Amino acid sequence: MISKEETIAKIGTIFNAASDRFDAPALSFWSRFGQQTIDRLSLSSGDRILDVCCGTGASAIPAAISVGSTGQVLGIDIAESLLKLARNKSQQQGLENIEFRYGDFENLGLPSESFDAIVCVFGIFFVPDMVAAVRELWRMVSPGGKLAITSWGEKVFEPANKMFWEAIEIERPDLIKKFTPWDRISDRTSLKALLEAGGATQVEVFADAVTHELISPEDWWTMVLGGGFRGTIDQLNSAARERVRQGNLEFLRTNEVHKLEVDVLYAIAQK
Repeated sequence: MISKEETIAKIGTIFNAASDRFDAPALSFWSRFGQQTIDRLSLSSGDRILDVCCGTGASAIPAAISVGSTGQVLGIDIAESLLKLARNKSQQQGLENIEFRYGDFENLGLPSESFDAIVCVFGIFFVPDMVAAVRELWRMVSPGGKLAITSWGEKVFEPANKMFWEAIEIERPDLIKKFTPWDRISDRTSLKALLEAGGATQVEVFADAVTHELISPEDWWTMVLGGGFRGTIDQLNSAARERVRQGNLEFLRTNEVHKLEVDVLYAIAQK
């Protein structure tokens, strides 16, 4: 049985490695869905925001812009390399109302009811006990404040995702996952139930089925290296990695795949 600490360390290692591609143009979806999460919150000038699993600031930076100079945003992540990129981006934009800090959001020790909005975009499903995680986030939401949790739906970059795992199964069957972390909350009902189980109230879940454009097949491989797939790829030897890459690119070219289907779920709760 893998301990919680080992799980956190493993995830941190994967995303530290993925930081070399994380902000590549092919991964513009991070910013796209981060911005849309913030847009749904209708933040006000002066609001205090906590963004957990903040990555390179895809939602934290738009939040900092929304709350203005009198507001404050705290971004938390376990991948130091992503936090470094986030700090650089916020500095380049001249934002002085945002701080990025290393930490495990389940053990931040921050005061109760201290944030007007708390955001977690594509991160809650990495936690084994999601109900406990939601409960901890909800504890820190101030009266009248909101909790926003964004997750993947049933389709995640299809058909490339399915083709990727088929290629991995040929090379390393032991690396095949029977389910992905977000499968537990990949529909509106299960995501709403999660938030309510964690004590959240007035929960609404919005489903969005969109496409992500590929300028070239190589964009898909950049996406593989810039996200959670990186943990699988880094366990292959160089020959197997190249076979998977070539197979992926050939599939996309042969089938003339220029866009991928993506389902995103946005859950908003108000205290």
